[in-house]
Amino acid sequence: MGAGAGAMGQCGITSSKTVLVFLNLIFWAAAGILCYVGAYVFITYDDYDHFFEDVYTLIPAVVIIAVGTLLFIIGLIGCCATIRESRCGLATFVIILLLVFITEVVVVVLGYIYRAKVEDEVDHSIQKVYDAYSGTNPDAATRAIDYVQRQLRCCGIHNYSDWENTKWFKETKNNSVPLSCCKASSTNCTGSLTHPMDLYSEGCEALVVKKLQEIMMYVIWAALAFAAIQLLGMLCACIVLCRRSRDPAYELLITGGTYA
Repeated sequence: MGAGAGAMGQCGITSSKTVLVFLNLIFWAAAGILCYVGAYVFITYDDYDHFFEDVYTLIPAVVIIAVGTLLFIIGLIGCCATIRESRCGLATFVIILLLVFITEVVVVVLGYIYRAKVEDEVDHSIQKVYDAYSGTNPDAATRAIDYVQRQLRCCGIHNYSDWENTKWFKETKNNSVPLSCCKASSTNCTGSLTHPMDLYSEGCEALVVKKLQEIMMYVIWAALAFAAIQLLGMLCACIVLCRRSRDPAYELLITGGTYA
């Protein structure tokens, strides 16, 4: 009975070590994915940065890139500690994982906070951006609006009629909106308000908000997914540490010998 229990214990610990090694490999992959997600958020937000003024909105992206970098180091420490079966290394591994786990929880909370603030930020800034549109000069506001209207297939703040209240529309006096409002399928579109069927009918404000909130959700889901993996990693590391402390006949993973 005792021998059977011992065999089951050894099987359990070997399984925990194997899972732990596998998880460390996942951590390396996770590091790359998190850095990619963070970089994607930065690049995408750069295209929409005229529509929000709160730079703190990017804090979750900064943190997730830092976490991704740290996860690569964690994976290295975890692999070495598991294969060498270093008690100190495994303890360090668990502590760092716990700190990163807490950081990812903070990322999720911040993500939800800033996701809720996006709508107010865009609503506060978008009118200023449209008022700054010049059309003829390749300034930042003009590029931003033309890019957003083409990419999101929208026109104006709520619809194309919003352009009638802009300084650019009143100065040009040609009763037309920017060509970026033209539907891609309308080859002869001139932006004239006399041919509204050639123009995108949906406003840009709601679509910009939706796009920015989707990006923030990528950060939140990435943080949640890898937080769950880290919990499993901490559990396996704790099992290995506890078994090593209590079982003098602890089986080494790479040598097949015993720990004295």
